[in-house]
Amino acid sequence: MLSSKWLANLPLPPIVAVTPVGGGDVNAAYHVTTTQGDYFLLVQTHQPASFYAGEIAGLQAFAEAKIRAPRVVAHGQSYGDAYLILSYLEPVATGDQSELGALVAKLHAYASPTGRFGFSQPYAGTSVSFANPWSDSWAELFINQRLDVLDAALVAKHRWAPHQRTDFLQARAVITRALAAHASRPVLLHGDLWSGNYMFTAAGPSLIDPAAWYGDAEFDLAITTVFGGFTAAFYQAYQAAHPLVAGFRQREHFYRLYYLMVHLDKFGSGYARSVQAELDAILS
Repeated sequence: MLSSKWLANLPLPPIVAVTPVGGGDVNAAYHVTTTQGDYFLLVQTHQPASFYAGEIAGLQAFAEAKIRAPRVVAHGQSYGDAYLILSYLEPVATGDQSELGALVAKLHAYASPTGRFGFSQPYAGTSVSFANPWSDSWAELFINQRLDVLDAALVAKHRWAPHQRTDFLQARAVITRALAAHASRPVLLHGDLWSGNYMFTAAGPSLIDPAAWYGDAEFDLAITTVFGGFTAAFYQAYQAAHPLVAGFRQREHFYRLYYLMVHLDKFGSGYARSVQAELDAILS
């Protein structure tokens, strides 16, 4: 629990209560009640304030795109720990998945202001980080700056199962050929769009915890399929506003592979079978 001395450093009105909030694996998170309202607090121990630069830039991009999401209130460092204070969104038990689908389609309608793929800030993770350099090529960015970075991390940590890296290198060649033939355009992505990163509020669905960058919309959509939590109504509403193009069912395995490699790197061999299933799907 955060000490009163630590909390006193925050640029907030007098604090009445601090309640831990679960659901994430990167940050410690808290609901902070003050005499003048509620806030959401993220804390990353033993990190500089710059740790949250990517998330702040992502939330600012969401605001520019008029996407419902928490707004940044303040950020900094307290006794060696990075913190980010956000506006508090009150969750409701249920919501309309078709509205959620329309919200994600709206996100993907927001084009990169540079006309290029990448982002102004790197993604800073606790297990693996990504540089997000600006690029004219989605294939180059996704393969060289995401898949290859993950591959190197898995090799260094000895997390590839026997012969699995050989399958990965073969799959990488398939991905390279397929993306070279696919026309991508850079749009604003959530970057980590699993069911734990949306919530329903009285005002409608909201996207939270972005790992934003500009890339192919198929990246986000494929990630929604990995752990579930998105209904048929979500996909119908999304496709009504943002129709899928031919070949998505093949390409979605590229992004599912990426996401499961992230989990293999972060959590270990429990994800090896899921990674192998995606490699098999790509190579079949």
